[in-house]
Amino acid sequence: MIDINNGIIKTVRSLANKHHRDEEGLFVAEGTKCVRDTWDAFTCRWLIGTRQWYDECGVASYIDKMVFATRQQMSRISQFDTPSQVLAVYEKPRHEFPAERVPGQLSVVLDNVQDPGNLGTIVRLADWFGIRDVFASIGTVDVYNHKVVQATMGAIGRVQVHYVDLESLFGQFPDLPVYGTVPSSTATTSTAPTYRARGSLCSATRGRASRPRWRPTPRIGYSSPKPPAVAARASTWAWRRPSCLPISTM
Repeated sequence: MIDINNGIIKTVRSLANKHHRDEEGLFVAEGTKCVRDTWDAFTCRWLIGTRQWYDECGVASYIDKMVFATRQQMSRISQFDTPSQVLAVYEKPRHEFPAERVPGQLSVVLDNVQDPGNLGTIVRLADWFGIRDVFASIGTVDVYNHKVVQATMGAIGRVQVHYVDLESLFGQFPDLPVYGTVPSSTATTSTAPTYRARGSLCSATRGRASRPRWRPTPRIGYSSPKPPAVAARASTWAWRRPSCLPISTM
């Protein structure tokens, strides 16, 4: 246990920027729940918090990493408008490209998803449905953005997010079905998709054109396209459920 110093403050403040997160190989998880949800999944560099927080919430496993700070110092290093009494600085893990398991599993593919909350929600639902890998285009928001980390509610420690060129990804697995969550002007159906254990479910940000390889998922009803997280949630549920009941059209 040590007290915070200017060097630690400078490093933590710099992690609000993706360039510095990549350079340092670190990211931040802020808040008691977020720290608890991620503690066992990553290697902690520093656990920074107030003495009051440690007295009320600290456990034995925190002692070696604990760095004490005042509330004023926590305000300086917090990446949120309302600072928490604790944050963890973790080392970013190195994920190998899962080429061997992709052909036999269901994956989620994201194209240029910019909203941190959307990405965090998609990682969380992937975890819920037992999906191990999410593939994101280079333009997608960084999964180690503090808002994304918080929105995953710990799922970031169980789901691997890989940033790749999507056309190269699809080219590497030419026989793998690819389905895009974009509305089709011609496709209509009264039956939901059947259960699939393998393939890629793709979701693009609003206004993003679908890629040539994508097969559009059927549009049911007349609602406007939904944010990527909503589209991914509905599609993943339909693909993962073991049986499909008819859905009436309007």
